[in-house]
Amino acid sequence: MKKIAIYGKGGIGKSTTTSNLSAALSKKGYKVMQIGCDPKSDSTKELMRGVKVPTVLEQIKKHGKEVALKDIVFEGYNGVLCVEAGGPTPGIGCAGRGIITAFEKLQELGAYELFKPDIVFYDVLGDVVCGGFAMPIRGGYADHVLIVTSGEMMSMYAASNIVSAIQNFGKRGYAKYGGLILNSRDIENEYELVSKLAQETNGPIIGVVPRDGIIQKAELLDQTVVEAFSDSEMAHCYKQLAEKVLEVCPHV
Repeated sequence: MKKIAIYGKGGIGKSTTTSNLSAALSKKGYKVMQIGCDPKSDSTKELMRGVKVPTVLEQIKKHGKEVALKDIVFEGYNGVLCVEAGGPTPGIGCAGRGIITAFEKLQELGAYELFKPDIVFYDVLGDVVCGGFAMPIRGGYADHVLIVTSGEMMSMYAASNIVSAIQNFGKRGYAKYGGLILNSRDIENEYELVSKLAQETNGPIIGVVPRDGIIQKAELLDQTVVEAFSDSEMAHCYKQLAEKVLEVCPHV
């Protein structure tokens, strides 16, 4: 089982990228589970045709100790298993706590043993790499970390911070840094800027996602590009990226 955390600054397109990777890999015959680790709880929306699934925190609050896997794991596009950790009421409690609680509950209920996914994606907000948001790196959950970035300064700054966290935890044998995914914003010298970041962080650019309006068209349909426009150049791009992800994140 490959366990891959995908980090990135909020709004960088990390969830869209992750969902299209999940869809592309499911089309190749892999059993994929995607776990949304963002308080917005919208990581899997495109895989669920626009439906925001109940979060683990919501279901624990509703069902208590009686919560079951059927309450927190939902089947989306092409069999992709969708989970949303959830977060507290805004202004009350720690958002990272939802991730910790969700991970513990999935383990307690034997989710990985029952569903036997080939690939697990953790879609993690990367603005703050502390507390629950660091769980995929330091908790022994993810084996590899990929970072979605653009050439924008704040996006690259967040990426650099995430790499620093990976390196700190990596000394203890936790998740390894796999490289960068460039989600293009068409800014001047973008590839060169991100290439420099890749050199500084000792990780490759594993793929480039071009800026294309078809991504927004798919989102308006509440679908991934891989589902909505399966024969498009963008769908092919995501499929190529999925192949690269398999390459840089070997089974451990």
